[in-house]
Amino acid sequence: MGTMKLRHMEVFSALIDAGSVSRAAEKLNLTQPAVSIALSNFEAELGFRLFHRERGFFTPTTEAMLLHEEVTKGLQAISLVQQRAAGILSGQTGHISIATNGVLAFNFLPRVLASFQRDHPNIKTDIKVHSSRQIASWVAGHQIDIGLIDLPVPVAGLHAEIFNFECVCAVHKDDPLAALETIHPTSLAGRSVVSITGDHQIDRQLETLLADTNTLISRNATAYYFAIARKLVAAGDYVAILDPINGKADLQDDVVWRPFVPRIDNDLAVITAKGLPLGRTVLEMHTRIRTALKQLAL
Repeated sequence: MGTMKLRHMEVFSALIDAGSVSRAAEKLNLTQPAVSIALSNFEAELGFRLFHRERGFFTPTTEAMLLHEEVTKGLQAISLVQQRAAGILSGQTGHISIATNGVLAFNFLPRVLASFQRDHPNIKTDIKVHSSRQIASWVAGHQIDIGLIDLPVPVAGLHAEIFNFECVCAVHKDDPLAALETIHPTSLAGRSVVSITGDHQIDRQLETLLADTNTLISRNATAYYFAIARKLVAAGDYVAILDPINGKADLQDDVVWRPFVPRIDNDLAVITAKGLPLGRTVLEMHTRIRTALKQLAL
């Protein structure tokens, strides 16, 4: 049997539903001769008759009724393929995988994703939270579309766009430090400052400034996520140097922020795999993330 043609199956299905050549032709926007030819060709391919022809009306054969269910399933499957292709072309369907570290996981990315999905409700998003090194490995291995990590970028084969953020000092609203307009390294003398797990770039910069001013602090609390460091500030006598995304977030948790001088920076990278063009939906999400980060980095 030769390769079945879509048009032949459409004609067959229309004839079953319409019961005559004329009505099937009207339904398919074809001429009656075109319908008759398509049916004859389909029967020739199959090797058996599909209809008993009688005065312009077609009565399906037993073989036709056995075939009709599968033809219907096939046409429905093709329709779904066409719909999915149209959705991909318009950017209204697809899948996006994103991995982020603790800086952007709680007070940044959820808002960006919610805005994106209001415009693209049929796009599925998969979000992972992990270390920067693991995220870089996933992106380089094409397991994740977009990664959001701390510097330095630890894996080759990645395209990275760097965003620089000026950190702030987060304190409880009733903390004496909240009365200061600007907080300096010496302001932290004797205080308990939350560390970020993993020899973080922010802690390294602060330690240099403390050493330069002979200032001693306490490091009796460590948090893996900046959002948890902020929770510690809200709950007790801790102080934390945080990125502005987490430090300036209006969470109604009695935490306030003050500028810290000299400046401490937190550098972040948005990474994608080199040599792999981004799909339409991934590209739009990538653009939205970059745009939002640029606004925060101003």
